[in-house]
Amino acid sequence: MTPDDAPLVYVKSFNPSRVERRRSAEAAETGDLRRDPVYVYTDPIVLAVNVALATRRPLLVRGRSGAGKSSLARSVAHVLGWRYYEAVVTSRTQASDLLSQVDLLRRLQDAREGALAEGMTPYVEPGPLWWAFAPKSACWRGDRAECGLETGLEDPNQNPEAATVEGREPHRAVVLIDEIDKADPDVPNNLLVPLGSFQFQVAETGFQVATTPERAPLVLITTNEEREMPAAFLRRCIELEIELPTRRRLVEIGQAHFPEMDGDLLDPVTSALLGPEDPQREDEPVDVNPAEFVDTLRACEGLGIQPGSAEWRALSKATVWKFGRDEPGAGGGRNRR
Repeated sequence: MTPDDAPLVYVKSFNPSRVERRRSAEAAETGDLRRDPVYVYTDPIVLAVNVALATRRPLLVRGRSGAGKSSLARSVAHVLGWRYYEAVVTSRTQASDLLSQVDLLRRLQDAREGALAEGMTPYVEPGPLWWAFAPKSACWRGDRAECGLETGLEDPNQNPEAATVEGREPHRAVVLIDEIDKADPDVPNNLLVPLGSFQFQVAETGFQVATTPERAPLVLITTNEEREMPAAFLRRCIELEIELPTRRRLVEIGQAHFPEMDGDLLDPVTSALLGPEDPQREDEPVDVNPAEFVDTLRACEGLGIQPGSAEWRALSKATVWKFGRDEPGAGGGRNRR
């Protein structure tokens, strides 16, 4: 065993199984695959999560689309038993949107109907970081008396398993800020203060939202690297790069997602996508991402299609060899998108 292959030995506050599965009734009812996370961990991934927890820094997760960046956050929340919140960033997202927003449309409607509430508090909508920092104050928008509400807002926690811990609400959360590189360059820097101090002020009401370092959330931020991140922001993040998968890892991911699938389907699909098995090249990077591989297996299983059939080529073009990418042996290279 070489030094690079040796197991990493340290005190782990996050210690998942190699393969983590969560089968939830909610996933079966809604068909939302994100609520039924399966994740195959590696030593570098586990270490990066532990470093982020120990330092209380955001974890910036890099990697190509479909590599498993976003699903990592949900899996970590399930393993830890913490609440889970997420925000998908767009070109219009501002840093303030992740803290709180004001429903100006509802306020305008109330004004037209002569039902305008006093003050701005009733129109404040807590963002994911507010819920993660202080869910009780988020429930009442910071001031129960001013709101005049009989019941508070519903907590958008997306981890039902974390609803109660010994009859009490879990005190920590995982927050996913997905695809931050889509936002304006100022957005990452504008998050530095709330993510570093675990507090912020609601501009419209002056209410101070805060949590203690011991109850600070774990914030995972993903990027597809479509835009360069500010240097100041990068310096304050823990970095994890999810590299291109190897054949060995893809097979392990396939087995984790479909534990009852036999080799009569898994092996032929793997060979058809990656070429014949070569033990000496098992750990070389391949140009099929985990999401594409799982989609192909799921489609083959559900549609009863086997590699080598007349239907296989059309299926693989729909799931993997798409947008101008060439399959092995077709010429033209395999990395075009």
